[in-house]
Amino acid sequence: MIAVLVADPSGMISLIGVLLACNCAFMAFFHRDPDRPIPRTNGLLVSPADGCVMFVVRERATGRRPTQEELQSSRIEVDPHMGDWFPEPCPQPLRYSTEQRWEKVSEGEESRFDSIRIAIYMSPLDVHVQRSPLAGSIVHMEHRTGKGRRRGPYLRASRKESEGNERIRSVIEHETGHRVEITQISGAVARTIVPYTGPGESLRRGQRIGMIRFGSRVDIRFSADDYEVLVSKGSILLAGQDKIARDLNLESE
Repeated sequence: MIAVLVADPSGMISLIGVLLACNCAFMAFFHRDPDRPIPRTNGLLVSPADGCVMFVVRERATGRRPTQEELQSSRIEVDPHMGDWFPEPCPQPLRYSTEQRWEKVSEGEESRFDSIRIAIYMSPLDVHVQRSPLAGSIVHMEHRTGKGRRRGPYLRASRKESEGNERIRSVIEHETGHRVEITQISGAVARTIVPYTGPGESLRRGQRIGMIRFGSRVDIRFSADDYEVLVSKGSILLAGQDKIARDLNLESE
């Protein structure tokens, strides 16, 4: 409009107008939030995020966040990205009562306390609204930042080490007692995680729970013995719509 009303011999005003229009179009595209058909089959976990599966791994807890008393202990271990750890897991690791440190479980060393972690990378072209993978109540929610940083360190979300970036960890408990841990992780560009829900709230499967701006990542953990994984590395997922795991203890409807 400005280019039409004002003489523009150099074409700079027209160029700026085109760039601004493209930027507005991208921002509108990025913030889209389409409705999704939510599966109704009993016992399913649906994807918490749009994107590509970075990896699927069976893990065991090897440490946890220390209590105030334990912070004075000589046993505290410090990770340059993740911060302080106490070298013992929670008494019930699958309750996810605090953030824990995990390691991959080797074949033949599996136990009933193992978790499955599915990491989902969201490119700037994906829908960045996250959804609840199951119906239940939020029993824990916490915000964490990188060690020694106000909000960083902001590694690329496509790297495994980005799990130390700024993040929000939520734990949802189903009526069966099973718990699922979801971690919304910021990327190198993403600087804001916007939760839509809070502790104590009841959720429907597929309900919107938050948004991360621009390229980012979502990790989900659940009991390895209670669920059968339905996806693999490289799977392309849509939040709230695509199935990622099936509860082995429930009959299908």
